[in-house]
Amino acid sequence: MNILLVDDDRHGRSSVADFLNQLGHHVVECDDGREALEIYKSGEFPMVLTDIKMPHLSGVELLKAISKLPKYSETDVVIYTGHGELETAISALRSGAYDYLLKPLNVEELAVLTERIAEHQALRRENKKLTEHFDSELETATKESREETQRLRKLMAKYTGLDSIGIFSDQMKLIVRQTQMYHVDRSIPVIIQGETGTGKEVIARLIHFGETGTATNFVDINCAALTPSLFESELFGYEAGSYTGGLSKGQQGKIDIAKGGTLFLDEITEIPLELQGKLLRVIQEKEFYRVGGLKKIQTDVRLICATNSNLEKQVTDGKFRKDLYYRLKVGHIIIPPLRERMDDIIKLAQMFLEQFSKQKKKNFRSISKNAQQELLTYSWPGNVRELKNIIEWAVFMYDDIEIKPHHLKLIKNNQKSVETYQTNNADNFSLPTKSFPLNQFVDEVIEEALEKHQGNKAKTARYLGISRRSLYSHLERMAKHERE
Repeated sequence: MNILLVDDDRHGRSSVADFLNQLGHHVVECDDGREALEIYKSGEFPMVLTDIKMPHLSGVELLKAISKLPKYSETDVVIYTGHGELETAISALRSGAYDYLLKPLNVEELAVLTERIAEHQALRRENKKLTEHFDSELETATKESREETQRLRKLMAKYTGLDSIGIFSDQMKLIVRQTQMYHVDRSIPVIIQGETGTGKEVIARLIHFGETGTATNFVDINCAALTPSLFESELFGYEAGSYTGGLSKGQQGKIDIAKGGTLFLDEITEIPLELQGKLLRVIQEKEFYRVGGLKKIQTDVRLICATNSNLEKQVTDGKFRKDLYYRLKVGHIIIPPLRERMDDIIKLAQMFLEQFSKQKKKNFRSISKNAQQELLTYSWPGNVRELKNIIEWAVFMYDDIEIKPHHLKLIKNNQKSVETYQTNNADNFSLPTKSFPLNQFVDEVIEEALEKHQGNKAKTARYLGISRRSLYSHLERMAKHERE
């Protein structure tokens, strides 16, 4: 081990140097602190042994000067001093000295201390090697991980539409890891909960397709778009003669079509309560009957469901079967709303900006700081879908290098709509004193909404915030009232 020995007492220094050389160390002698500092800078000295009192630069000052150099972390400095300077030696320890020795030096203590430092330095070198090796391995693994992540992201985007929701935050990365776990075990049904626009169907597709895709069918049903009378035949199919006006040979249901693959039921809470038991049978027994059929049909379909409702409350209120709920919840994914994923907003907006700029041949490249602030302070009731629509509208309407606040007019328009609703909600609505014709009021609202959307029932239902099934129920009641 290289040792720098600093002492202006030539005789005492030589004796110490001879002793350390006999122990197998290489000693460089110096009688001046300032000179010692220059020698230290130009060499490698795991140990510095210095007297406190020296001309030009004391031992403590030498310690402080060395401690400011980058390689100080690889050096152990030992101070030796007389009894009258013990307080100074203790101060040196506080300044970073490894240890101190008292004069006259005890050779046995010096030998033990030097051996301890040699072992300490050996451990330090080994630790440095391990750290460098770990850093190298980590850098390689990180590079490979980045490349693999890019590969998987491209594959998943291709098969699932993942590029429409983005995976940036830790919350969404955790959800992706969940989807891969559920993808492996097809026997597990999955329920996905999340507000409208969070990307529930994309997550469902990711569970189905996995990392590399699959050739099996992914069949989806929007339960809210079907009336109760149509739902059963749509799901299970029907035999010949079951329906007036039905196909003469009967028809396969979506469960048949999805056989071997995945059936995705969006807005699962819209399924009539009387049909939920039949769906539970499909999950548990892997079998079902067609409408009007007597033959039991086997199926190996994998079921994934989604809802924007509070499913637990639906169960409590008796609107959703408890046994079906617990069976579905074996696999459970909750997608947080965009307002709870602040880290995602700007990255998603940038992703959509790049997509639409390329698609529409515009020049947009980035989002200004002020526009970013607009995006971050908005509550995003429509979640990722709303963000995507706003960026697409901005790219369609304008052409610039950078998105600026005035490009985001839709945010202000949407915000005004929310504020108008909040201003006119039930808390501020004055009811008549004697009575209120609720059905008449509802009928008039529905008629105006239908007229606003040119009779399109799907758009009308979305506008009113109700399911299409609920809208049909209102329309049937209105028609019955007119007949009466």
